[in-house]
Amino acid sequence: MSLAVAHGAPQYVPRPLTIKAMIIESFPVGPLQCNCTLLGDEEAGEAIVIDPGDEVGRIQHRLTELGLKLKQILVTHAHIDHVGGALRLKRLTGALIFLNENDLPLLKMMESQAAWLGIAPPETAPPDESLTDGLVVGLERYPAQVLHTPGHTQGSVCLHFVPLKLLIAGDTLFAGGIGRTDLPGGNSSQIMDSIHSRLLVLPDETTVLPGHGPTTTIGEERAGNPFLRRR
Repeated sequence: MSLAVAHGAPQYVPRPLTIKAMIIESFPVGPLQCNCTLLGDEEAGEAIVIDPGDEVGRIQHRLTELGLKLKQILVTHAHIDHVGGALRLKRLTGALIFLNENDLPLLKMMESQAAWLGIAPPETAPPDESLTDGLVVGLERYPAQVLHTPGHTQGSVCLHFVPLKLLIAGDTLFAGGIGRTDLPGGNSSQIMDSIHSRLLVLPDETTVLPGHGPTTTIGEERAGNPFLRRR
């Protein structure tokens, strides 16, 4: 069972994005293959991790290999495949967890979420700070603006790294698809409004790194995503 995709994305193995003067790696973790993203500043020796849903040992090992200190753990929404490893990673690194407060009810449903997948529930805790709309997070040289994009869940957010022309889209927008809205907190009209009013207004060349599946661009999705026809 996928918690993410209303209109399916293909399975794939992501490749690291190559952006000068920084480290950015995205790799699928856990049984639902959530894209966990590591963004680092080699000069400062610091990093953030987005959506550590599982395989925390692998994430920590990569941070150690790169010689980076984790500063923030950013979670795009509180589905188990995105938030499941956040507390463990915090305990290993001391980094703070950021999650939009509107998803606290989902965080409290972790046993139910785990039961949907037939797995043991991970331990979770309330975030250290809410990813509120307009908040600037990330690293000093590579900041991101939080875009609150409810619809997949009530607390879903996207992270817009403006200078990098990069959007971490969580499970709001996929290559050729959108996030499912039939789970607790989902709303189909909301997700369409979020995508049209918050994401499709971004420049065409903006790279979109979804929560599952391959990367795309805003221009490609505006032109060809069959689920984004104007209402």
